[in-house]
Amino acid sequence: MDINKITEQHKKVCRLVSDRKIKQSLDILRDMIALSSTGDFRDEFDNIILTYRNMLRYTLEGIKDPERDRIYLKLKQTILGLADRVRQDILSHYSGWHTYWVKQQAEKEQKLTGRNIVETVDDLMFKPELDEWLKLTSEINPDPESELSRKHKQIIKKIFNHLWLTDYYGEAENSLIRLIRESGKFRWHESGLFVSAITLSALRVWQTAKLYHLIDFYTDRKPQIMERAISGLILNLHYYNGRILLYPDLVSRIREMGQEKEFREHCRIVVLQAIRSRETEGLSRKLHDEILPKVAKLKPRIEEKLDLDNILPKDKNEEKNPDWSEVFGESEEIYRSMEELTRLQMEGADVYMSAFANLKHFDFFKDFQNWFVPFYPDHEVVNEIYRDEILGPGSNELAEALYKTPFICNSDKFSLILNLKYLPSSQKSMMLKVFRMELEGLLQMEDDEVSSDPYRNFRIHVTQYLQDIYRFFKLSPYRREFEDIFTGKLDIYNSEFFRMTCDVGEAEAMLADYFFRKNYYEDALNLFLRQIPEKPSEAQLYEKTGYCFQQTGNYEEALKYYERAELIDRKAWTLKKSGYCLRRLGRFEEALDFYLQAGEIEPDNIHTIIMTGHCYLDLKDYESALKYYFKVEYHDPGNLKILRPIAYCYFALGRFDESEKYYERLSAGKLNAHDYINKGHLALCRGKKKEATEYYRQSILSGEIDKEEFMAIFAEDQPLLVSLGVNPDDLPILIDYILFIID
Repeated sequence: MDINKITEQHKKVCRLVSDRKIKQSLDILRDMIALSSTGDFRDEFDNIILTYRNMLRYTLEGIKDPERDRIYLKLKQTILGLADRVRQDILSHYSGWHTYWVKQQAEKEQKLTGRNIVETVDDLMFKPELDEWLKLTSEINPDPESELSRKHKQIIKKIFNHLWLTDYYGEAENSLIRLIRESGKFRWHESGLFVSAITLSALRVWQTAKLYHLIDFYTDRKPQIMERAISGLILNLHYYNGRILLYPDLVSRIREMGQEKEFREHCRIVVLQAIRSRETEGLSRKLHDEILPKVAKLKPRIEEKLDLDNILPKDKNEEKNPDWSEVFGESEEIYRSMEELTRLQMEGADVYMSAFANLKHFDFFKDFQNWFVPFYPDHEVVNEIYRDEILGPGSNELAEALYKTPFICNSDKFSLILNLKYLPSSQKSMMLKVFRMELEGLLQMEDDEVSSDPYRNFRIHVTQYLQDIYRFFKLSPYRREFEDIFTGKLDIYNSEFFRMTCDVGEAEAMLADYFFRKNYYEDALNLFLRQIPEKPSEAQLYEKTGYCFQQTGNYEEALKYYERAELIDRKAWTLKKSGYCLRRLGRFEEALDFYLQAGEIEPDNIHTIIMTGHCYLDLKDYESALKYYFKVEYHDPGNLKILRPIAYCYFALGRFDESEKYYERLSAGKLNAHDYINKGHLALCRGKKKEATEYYRQSILSGEIDKEEFMAIFAEDQPLLVSLGVNPDDLPILIDYILFIID
């Protein structure tokens, strides 16, 4: 059974229903039903066909049915519901996934109770254990090693699995969730775990009741639970974007919530943080491929510079940090990268994904629910380090500091704790010092930041939770059983719920600027274009739109928007961007005109001067080009790169002595493949054929170009060489000679 094919068929049915292409959706659904093991699906399908045929016939016959719209809506809901159930039936029988093994085990255990059908909370297999727990006082905190604690962990796991694996919630699940919310017997971290189970269940099988439960948990406004609830709600509303409008009651509820300012701000925070996950893979690559290898080379120096006894403050009121700029004084690129990563971390970027990816091999993460459990100081994993000779005395501070640390997600906090006991003694002692410092700093900082940013804690909890979910979909051994919701553009701003809940204009402007800063130009362009009708006289909006078109290679469209910006607010920047686009389009005379206009506004701007020179070079006006290049050389005498076009212009003008002088100066730096070719041309024009062939050979041996690229460049330059006196009949022979000495 091709499970991937079934998944794609299911998605296609859902898309077609959303697009009101009912007949096509039914054709695919029929094929899916043929693969299922449940005969009832065929009967339900036949009833749908009969209903739809009658509706079509009544419509064509002109019979007015006041109930038609309601029936049509119900029909689409029924098709989607049947498609969902058919998919689940096939997966449960043929996928071999862990999800369905756990589901089947739970069903077997349920049968042993003698109550196969779960209609009320009393029918649940774990109801006796639940009753026993509910009888206890809320103050009870059982010994982790006790039988009571063991039973408690079992009941939590059973509730999680039930909420996760139940396809459709009924009275039993609704009552169970009310108990969780209202009994006061479940700690915040347990309720947070159950919210994750509801979120996963909703992503697995659509049901509006599950989303209403997430809304209820959110409206309870309990910290660390509400953040998980609204995150789960938004991920589901985005994932099921095509279905939302088919459920008017849910739409009405979401719109009603969207009237609240706080809810809108919470949505904005979740959406931005979800979108920010797109940076994670790039940040991981940067750390793994660029920064860490360079840092490793500096290891002896770093160890010398970062003497912890001297860096850590002697006085708790003294704030003292390592002088990173001094440590990386010989590696400014690393220093800048570290600064950038620190800034991104403060914004909520996931900079630790790569660091902790290899610390998910512990048995702890083989337990499905542990990917979603919130970190808290009393967790049994923390209790393990109490026995450690070195870590034990400071474990309270360590756990409390980890709990309060805003920059590490829950999943990574567990990874860190689990890894601590395997560290050498010296590193354990160092970690305790670091965490004591961290705790002091966090306690001092927390009150100040909350007073200045009322959404600080909400933002931190959302960030950590979404990073937990991200790790589950990217790293967990069960990830292949779930559609990764973090793939693709994650364009939540295009979802129906976004338009229902957010102040669209303000939110889209914020997101557009975010995308623009992060170089997601297609996303930014989409949003800038939506804003233009509302802000037709804002020059900067046209400038940014033009720049997005430019960065995506659409130079013609870019020119249009730069022109509109220029009409409102004439700037050298806009003129130069127009010149750039015209150069890319090969319209060199027009490009020159724009750069000359920019030069009138800012005559001393080096970039404008050099680009004007390039335009003259494009037009083969080498004398004029030289005048501008000389200006650059005068203003920036240490710039070796400007020697390259000067040398070339002299060569093209036949002034070989001057050209050679500049190529000699250029040789003080590193010559590239094109430099060797041009030096070869110069030697060839001066009759030094052997010297020319050696330069040509070096251009190929540089590794920057291959033989085919060399031959293409040489062919382009042939007219210039001939115009400078080279015998055209010598050129084919010269090429063959070079090819022989290269082989």
